Amino acid sequence: MTTEFELDLGGGRTLHLYDTGPGRGGRLPVIWHHGTPNVGAPPEPLFAAADRLGLRWVSYDRPGYGGSAPAPGRDIASGAACAAAVADALGIERFAVVGHSGGAPHALACAALLPDRVVGTVAIASLAPYDADALDWYAGMTDSGVASLRAAAAGREAKERHEASGAEYDPEFTPADLAALAGPWSWFGKVVGPAVAAGPGGLIDDDLAYVRPWGFDPARVTAPILLHGGRDRVVPASHSEWLARHCPGAELRLTPEDGHISVLTGAADALALLRERAT
Repeated sequence: MTTEFELDLGGGRTLHLYDTGPGRGGRLPVIWHHGTPNVGAPPEPLFAAADRLGLRWVSYDRPGYGGSAPAPGRDIASGAACAAAVADALGIERFAVVGHSGGAPHALACAALLPDRVVGTVAIASLAPYDADALDWYAGMTDSGVASLRAAAAGREAKERHEASGAEYDPEFTPADLAALAGPWSWFGKVVGPAVAAGPGGLIDDDLAYVRPWGFDPARVTAPILLHGGRDRVVPASHSEWLARHCPGAELRLTPEDGHISVLTGAADALALLRERAT
């Protein structure tokens, strides 16, 4: 059972939280960082694996999504401050982090900036920093994805114009992605609609954050587990390959035939490895 509630951060700032509860035996808390555009409900397709492994899902809507107040100008590093506030509110001292797609850099932020609290990290289909050296950042992305992120790189006004123009985003999902979306990962239908119901504000703030300085050095992240699909055209696998070269002790699990969604079918194995390393 997932409990939802509001966390007052003061100054008119609020976060909408989700918690599957500590249960019996002191389950390891795992803070889930959602993709773009999603709300932050924890990933139901991974609940059975989490129960088997003794994990407790905790998550939140990033500012501007769902029930969380907007925070224009937020950077990726702000994900660490949000996660710390969530953990403090729930009386959690140490926790693991898992993020998919746009949530993955926010999970990496937690690992880099909260090293005394984060016991393990899984970043799935993560972007690399926009200023990553020796990386052709846009190479391999869909044309619509390039257009959207180039608009963000041109600034907020350009990004807002792009979103208001009616330009359609085509993720060019692979057959494996479509099969995953027709199966357990149809769950995305529950988290995408509510994320855009009030407009594109959260998405805009996310995309602006991806193409600005992140506010931390990924080299400070030690031993992350990186999952990526070789056919991903939303976030090309070259991004995780770059992260694997720059994060000490990183383990990259590259599945050549997976896309942006189907890569999640291997997430249960990554959770098992995360649990093993955290004990």
